[in-house]
Amino acid sequence: MGEFDLIDRYFKRPAARSPLGVGDDCALLAPAPGMQLAVSTDMLVEGRHFLSTVDPARLGHKALAVNLSDLAACGAKPLAFTLALALPAVDEAWLAAFSRGLFALADAHGCELVGGDTTRGPLNLCITVFGEVPAGTALLRSGAEPGDELWVSGTLGDARLALEVFRGTLALPAEALEAARRRMEQPEPRVALGLALRGIASSAVDLSDGLVGDLGHILAASGVGATVDADAACALIGSPAAAALDPALRRNCALAGGDDYELLFTAPAAAAAVVLEAARQSATPVARIGRIEAAPGLRIVDARGAPVSQRFAAFDHFQA
Repeated sequence: MGEFDLIDRYFKRPAARSPLGVGDDCALLAPAPGMQLAVSTDMLVEGRHFLSTVDPARLGHKALAVNLSDLAACGAKPLAFTLALALPAVDEAWLAAFSRGLFALADAHGCELVGGDTTRGPLNLCITVFGEVPAGTALLRSGAEPGDELWVSGTLGDARLALEVFRGTLALPAEALEAARRRMEQPEPRVALGLALRGIASSAVDLSDGLVGDLGHILAASGVGATVDADAACALIGSPAAAALDPALRRNCALAGGDDYELLFTAPAAAAAVVLEAARQSATPVARIGRIEAAPGLRIVDARGAPVSQRFAAFDHFQA
């Protein structure tokens, strides 16, 4: 099967919203009047971002989900995406499952595939996603102010639990491992919450490299500091098995685990009820885990306010 046969069979679909989709040298996008385009690119490399044993349908889901999570953090509505795909060989069963997972999530968010590229090479997936947001309303990393509360959606640390099992440093019951692995391989982008937080949140970032590392982006962009309640963060680990873990490992999973793809955001303390209503409307759980402060730096404390001495590091894609 050649490159264009592969595209036609597994990835070419009629464009319903875009003026021109797959099949020409360029796609054409037409955002509505008064809207700005939000654009993000993520690459997934076998062995670095996913295991060779991953279900290809889950991989198709995740390849798009990590990009939709970026749109969610910007408060942008998904429009379309492109896919650059390198494959070591043409495996039709793999392609059928991958494209099924990819398009199931794309259809759920009204996001069309409008172009891309394919080639032979080590397995590598690169998606660029396009969204739209009313001019001047995008959620940014730079808006946090002293006195704001720090919130996070969903759960933390479950993907890291699965990774530790695969690294051989942790054992989990089969049911707990499957749940954690699903969080690692099939994250749910919080698009509805991101849209609901426009005009409410003062800043936002998606959690891909761990809470401590990604919070650092907000603090640097906003010129502020923060205090985080480590116990509140650990309480958000979804797996009941986490309660029996060594406390240091539990904190590391919650605060530096990576691959959570939740939203970390700030909002004025007076907006707490509005934040909770946005969470309810978007059917997304949220929790307060800290506060923004004028003093620079990040302070991690326990539930009693005592400093936590453990050091945490964000995931670095160039570290071994």
